[in-house]
Amino acid sequence: MKISRKKHRYIRLQNILFTVLFVGCLGLLAWLSTQYTHQSDWTANNRNSLSAQSIQLLGKLKQPIEITAYASENDILRQQITELAAKYIQHKTDISLEIINPDTRPDRAREEGITTDGELILRYNGKRESLQQLNEQALTNALQRLTNSEQQWVVFLSGHGERNPSGHANFDYGIFANELKKKGINSQTINLVDSPSIPINTSLLIIADPKTTLLKGEVSLIKDYLAKGRPLLLLGEPNHSNIIKPLTEWLGIELLPGTVVDATTQLFGIDDPTFALVTEYPHHLATQHLQAMSLFPGAAGLTINPDGPYTAHPLLSTLERSWTETSSIEGHIQFDPHTDEKQGPISIGYALSKNDSSGKEQRLAVLGDADFISNSFLGNGANLDLGLSLIQWLNHNDTLIEIPAKTALDTTLDINETWSLIFGLGFLFVLPAVFILCGLVIWLKRKKR
Repeated sequence: MKISRKKHRYIRLQNILFTVLFVGCLGLLAWLSTQYTHQSDWTANNRNSLSAQSIQLLGKLKQPIEITAYASENDILRQQITELAAKYIQHKTDISLEIINPDTRPDRAREEGITTDGELILRYNGKRESLQQLNEQALTNALQRLTNSEQQWVVFLSGHGERNPSGHANFDYGIFANELKKKGINSQTINLVDSPSIPINTSLLIIADPKTTLLKGEVSLIKDYLAKGRPLLLLGEPNHSNIIKPLTEWLGIELLPGTVVDATTQLFGIDDPTFALVTEYPHHLATQHLQAMSLFPGAAGLTINPDGPYTAHPLLSTLERSWTETSSIEGHIQFDPHTDEKQGPISIGYALSKNDSSGKEQRLAVLGDADFISNSFLGNGANLDLGLSLIQWLNHNDTLIEIPAKTALDTTLDINETWSLIFGLGFLFVLPAVFILCGLVIWLKRKKR
């Protein structure tokens, strides 16, 4: 069939038009891909997607969320952070993620109190949360704590030389109180002599290292406060046990004589043996997320009365090389088993709890050190995180959203000996024989042509 010149020109024009339209469609699809995104999780149990609980929480958050990650130039770590944040951004587009290298910006890392590589700082509606665990469970629960709009007041007892939450001295708690403020927790002081009642809106009472003995009327007011199922954080110091003895006896706690000394601190360049280290934490809501060690300068050991009114759980314990030194801490010191000294590990913190008639849990914490959250030592190790976690736990701000673990289904294949033999013979002999036979058949057919 002969094609005329006009027909040939028409076919060429048609091909050009088709090419232009095809390229235009490709360009349009490329532009649409930059404007809209769509992801599908084809795994059997949607293990690469957010759970329904997390999506429901994101739907309640009306304000933007800022996520700042402090991660070194580690591609694997940064990819893990980016992928985790991307799951949340997919359902809430006003989430921003900024990754900062703490090695190049040590000023910002120091200002934020960063202690671990890959730590996240979350900000929402003027509140702040730090996060060291990179998983959906931890991030969702941190967001839930940020949404808590209830006004909480932490009240510090004063009038006996206690630590001042608004003070700037080395032993005061001014920096710690500012960190509480960032989490929406207000703080104030109360002198029970001037105001002979504890305010009803007190979410937590803190007694931090009183230097003089409490009056009987003050002790009575505190006991009445505790009898109502209210929370308490009691921070003591070595050789001050008699000052808080009316309270510790009532709680079923006793401060051991002497000061905890720890020979392990020399390995970390700390010459003062009275600095006790805690490197491992129990599986408790207040400590289970902590990863870095915490430092306690001049701590007292604690012991529990088994017949006490509260259920006690060890919260902080020193290392085995520690002991309670009862003599003067000068020159060469060593453990003396013939005295009242106790060999480590030594408990320096207990969490106390008791359920009332309605089933509501009362929470208390007693620690043998008040310096660890002071202005001088708050930035050491996990001290800040530990202090904040204790406050959150005592305030019942630890209601966790349980995210069910998502594991891959059918990741293992169980093969018995019979099938192993069949697979082995098949790959070693049967398949090669089939290929050879097919080759021979094709060769014979071509030879007959």
